[in-house]
Amino acid sequence: MADAALRLTALAEELLGEALPVRIRAWDGSEAGPPGAPVLVVRHRRALRRLLWKPGELGLARAWVAGEIDVEGDLYQALGLLAGLIWERGGDPKDAVHPVRDPRLRAAARALLKLGGALPPPAPPAEEMRRRSGPLHTKRRDKEAISHHYDVGNDFYELVLGPSMVYSCAYWESPESTLEDAQRDKLDLICRKLALKEDERLLDVGCGWGSMAIHAAREYGARVVGITLSREQAAYARKRIAEEGLTDRIEIRVQDYRDVRDGPFDAISSIGMAEHVGSVRYQEYADTLYALLKEGGRLLNHQIARRPERDESEYRVDEFIDAYVFPDGELAPLGRTLATLEEAGLEARDVEPIREHYALTLRHWVANLESDWARAVRYTSPGRARIWRLYMAASALSFERNRIGVNQILAVKTPVSGASGMPLRARTWGAPQE
Repeated sequence: MADAALRLTALAEELLGEALPVRIRAWDGSEAGPPGAPVLVVRHRRALRRLLWKPGELGLARAWVAGEIDVEGDLYQALGLLAGLIWERGGDPKDAVHPVRDPRLRAAARALLKLGGALPPPAPPAEEMRRRSGPLHTKRRDKEAISHHYDVGNDFYELVLGPSMVYSCAYWESPESTLEDAQRDKLDLICRKLALKEDERLLDVGCGWGSMAIHAAREYGARVVGITLSREQAAYARKRIAEEGLTDRIEIRVQDYRDVRDGPFDAISSIGMAEHVGSVRYQEYADTLYALLKEGGRLLNHQIARRPERDESEYRVDEFIDAYVFPDGELAPLGRTLATLEEAGLEARDVEPIREHYALTLRHWVANLESDWARAVRYTSPGRARIWRLYMAASALSFERNRIGVNQILAVKTPVSGASGMPLRARTWGAPQE
């Protein structure tokens, strides 16, 4: 009798104490759960062995990447239902059940063992990051982490990001705007906040594929140094810059921010880069950027923020994101970031929260990926494409539900005189360039 889905549903509901809001279809063809709901497809019993050996998010992530579980129907709806049931009521799924000594959990493990088989644990998917031991955020380890995420093929990123090739939150005039217009508006907003002028020096920390550098040089006449740890990004950016005829104004380096020695700069942009720095290095990061700015120079820090914990020692990095997306990446609360920048000597002059803008951006990236799935898989791997689809869709929901945010912080290296150079009504930012 094919009843795996019924047994899985009963097991999940016993552990969670609630009815499962999604339908389950198992490898034996059986189905159970509410009709019309999104379907969680368990394609192979190997997925259960992954959960036995790695209960919680990492086990689920490995099964997803390997294609052993999938969602049929609206992915956002499925994630929203599961988030409300598990993650948003107590963090990691393994925390939603009692400790190992609880007899219910032991019974659940036995039930999974019967369904999944008693074979050894499956090897992690090839896309999982294999990291060196040792301290976090050394230069060598950071370079490996950045390469894992960004050196997966420029063709793949072109497909996902679109022509703008900007891998950070866009700035939307309305939901009906195009992704390209919204990304252009974001870059222009940053240039205006930095008050860039002809021939001023801009350091773009984490320059990606060169979009910010090109916009600042082409539209504002800035002279730009862009730094990245990704060789593929650097090669792509240099090609674009040559095609734009801007090689005399832009230099792209494969360089760690800690190794930049040719300051001072009139302005610094750090767009979606500080999330990689890590709490153990964040003060060093802020101190370094402060030292590289001239007096009166401006820093624009565009960074994802998490909600603060009552006890910050309880913060844990998301297992799926750490293993498959941004190894060693950490999110800090907005208040902690502001305090660190101020401790470095910078004066915070403006904070603009734009989390709804990131939700819109991510939904466009997911749509780009899904609309050309076969080509995305060809450019990278089935597992990698599945990672990006899941992490971008889940992140969109997190921004929409205010679980995480993103903020643009404008800070000034204000001189002793106190003359910040800021306008009395800063939010006007001047008119966009025609």
